[in-house]
Amino acid sequence: MFARLSIAVSALTIAAISGASAETVTLTAYSGIFQEHYTKAVIEPFMKKYPDITVQFYGMPNSAQMLGTLRAQKSSPQIDVAILDVSVAKAGTDEGLFDKVDERVSANVKDLYPNARAEGVAGVGVTFDNLVIIYNTDQVKTAPTSWDALWDKQYEGKVIIQAAPDIQGTTFTIISNKLAGGEDYKTDVSAGIAKIGELAPGVQTWDPKPDVYAPIANGQAALGIGWNARAQIYSGTSGGKLGVALPKEGSGFQINTINLVKNAPAGEAAKKFIDYALSPEAQAAFTSEMFYAPTNSKTVIAPDALKRTAADDMDKMIDIDWLAVAKVRDGITEQWRRRIIPLSR
Repeated sequence: MFARLSIAVSALTIAAISGASAETVTLTAYSGIFQEHYTKAVIEPFMKKYPDITVQFYGMPNSAQMLGTLRAQKSSPQIDVAILDVSVAKAGTDEGLFDKVDERVSANVKDLYPNARAEGVAGVGVTFDNLVIIYNTDQVKTAPTSWDALWDKQYEGKVIIQAAPDIQGTTFTIISNKLAGGEDYKTDVSAGIAKIGELAPGVQTWDPKPDVYAPIANGQAALGIGWNARAQIYSGTSGGKLGVALPKEGSGFQINTINLVKNAPAGEAAKKFIDYALSPEAQAAFTSEMFYAPTNSKTVIAPDALKRTAADDMDKMIDIDWLAVAKVRDGITEQWRRRIIPLSR
């Protein structure tokens, strides 16, 4: 598979940066629109700044597949840097796949927000994303201001939700638990499960295709939930048919971490890329490009991009401990199967 890597990603390199003297850093992260926008905002400027280093992007659809590839290469790594979900990064750390990213790797680590660092995870947060309400602007004339809009009877049968075990469903459970006055989500989400159960008869589907964004943009559904970064992109490509709203009650962050593969073949060049990716410069560029909130507290964001992120609403975010959630995720999923899905019409 990796024998064809240079061909698969050659379109992502800058032609002027080639030759035997150049070092190559192989990055694995999410394919699709993340790959497209991260290449433009971070990788290409990095290679311009460091013309002796080429970055090859090996895209994969999800963190689980990245972890599987890293496991298969453990004895002879071909990937240098991995961007993946924090809970999956914890599994990789436990298996000895990563070296610790600290101030010896990047001086920018000291400026990261506290929730960009998770105990027991070798990597650190490189992006924050948050759950939002997404809506069809033809059917929902006024942007929703509260999560309660999903329970509004006028939209019954027009709501789409991605069910647990998908991370959207899990995050929605934690938010709903807070709305319902529930206890600590790490020990009991029964209040949230009951609240979503009240919503269930009005849900059109728990498994929207091809994703949650397209059916709302094209009017098949009126309301749903999604991740802010992708929703903001699709809002633009839909000509404004897809609206995005961060409810007044706040939301919860999903954290993508950047990780240094143990025995990475690129060595110091890989560390240099991580340092750049965590810099205010790169963080600001990617926030403006794809509307992920930055993890570096020193990042200065352009005003038009800032209002499309949750960067100014950190105090409204539920402090979700994804490593603790990983321990109870199967139980949450089982409650969805028994107490929510059967209530659908």
